[in-house]
Amino acid sequence: MQITLTRPDDWHLHLRDGLALQHTVPFTAKQFGRAIVMPNLAPPVTTTEQALAYRQRIMAAIPADTAFQPLMTLYLTNNTTTDEIRHARKSGLVHGVKLYPAGATTNSDAGVTDICHCHAALETMQECGMPLLVHGEVVDAGIDVFDREKYFIERTLIPTAHKFPDLKIVFEHITTKEAADFVLACGENVAATITPQHLLYNRNALFKGGIRPHYYCLPVLKREGHRKALVAAVMSGNKKFFLGTDSAPHAQHKKESACGCAGIFSAPLAIELYTRIFEENNALDKLEAFTSFHGADFYGLPRNSEKITLVKKSWTVPKDFPLGDDRIIPLHAGEEESWMIIK
Repeated sequence: MQITLTRPDDWHLHLRDGLALQHTVPFTAKQFGRAIVMPNLAPPVTTTEQALAYRQRIMAAIPADTAFQPLMTLYLTNNTTTDEIRHARKSGLVHGVKLYPAGATTNSDAGVTDICHCHAALETMQECGMPLLVHGEVVDAGIDVFDREKYFIERTLIPTAHKFPDLKIVFEHITTKEAADFVLACGENVAATITPQHLLYNRNALFKGGIRPHYYCLPVLKREGHRKALVAAVMSGNKKFFLGTDSAPHAQHKKESACGCAGIFSAPLAIELYTRIFEENNALDKLEAFTSFHGADFYGLPRNSEKITLVKKSWTVPKDFPLGDDRIIPLHAGEEESWMIIK
């Protein structure tokens, strides 16, 4: 069996910086036409000039035989100005502004402490059509880590959506039924990305046979009922849901440590994973729209014209890959996969 798809896009991706780019960029460029690149570097990408400079570093790592294009983002802070938002929009190369609640995830310490500080920036984003990309978790020691998304929706996302009813919002890497229900209840200006790991696994995967750091990401995997709700949302074919891997590379020694980093590296097999998920749910007819149409349409970009072809064929995921001077462990390292890109 084989299937041909319009070349997909990844609407949520981490590439890191420096030497790592030579190893992370080619995996994505092989599969995807474009990707929304996250700005949580150290220091974060907070200005248009920084975003364009980062884009040039990414472009230098793109293999010559691909036409991959990175779509840049800014890191929202308490002090992001309206002028910076307008400058970013005018550049034509910055396609979103990322909200990280301060301390919520990797390199988020410079993030927003209270969304009220950002109302002027959000008003300008609403006016000029710049999407707000949301990491939706509260940072509150009194809230269970498995409930952080639910409370973020209640405390921050619902009030923000009401205050800025025309603001384009992408609720990224959603993990709960509450998140899927929120997106479905909103207008067409609100959408969501969903990762392969949150479609494949519940939180038991973190503890199967011991602590499994390569299944640890933020937002963390949730209960089985939430996973099933995400699968149902995606398999419905609703245009509000589209592909976003949240592939997040960390060196092996940083993952397998006393305080392992959050992030799952799925880039080497992302499309193969999504294809398997859709096949397992008897929904291969809806795969192309999820991977290749919904995201481009939401962002107001043309759909890709190139195609990719996958074949049903068993292959073994490599146990690791280089990452600069280190090694990185991919999702399903050493395991068998059932679909393979052939061109």
